[in-house]
Amino acid sequence: MYSENNDSGSTEHGMVIGMASKKVTVTLDETQLDRIRALVAAGTAASVSGFVQHAVGVALDDVAGWGALLAEALRETGGALSDSERAWADEALGTGGRSVA
Repeated sequence: MYSENNDSGSTEHGMVIGMASKKVTVTLDETQLDRIRALVAAGTAASVSGFVQHAVGVALDDVAGWGALLAEALRETGGALSDSERAWADEALGTGGRSVA
């Protein structure tokens, strides 16, 4: 279960099926928060928390999708770059050999 205090001070309850929820503090740009609250007021989103949960899920799926796409591309092209290929690419791109995490 999760709960969120809305502007009127009442508590709304919802259920996340199949997973536990944990309350965290997230800092948002004021404009973003205003837009999310407008969606909630219009009934397009159930709550600020619900909107953020959905947005995080979409972002995680997006990252996973790009990871799968990259893995497939690497399989099709012979795997990860060798040290010499990476050095050539770093020089060509002017990155100075920065490592990417």
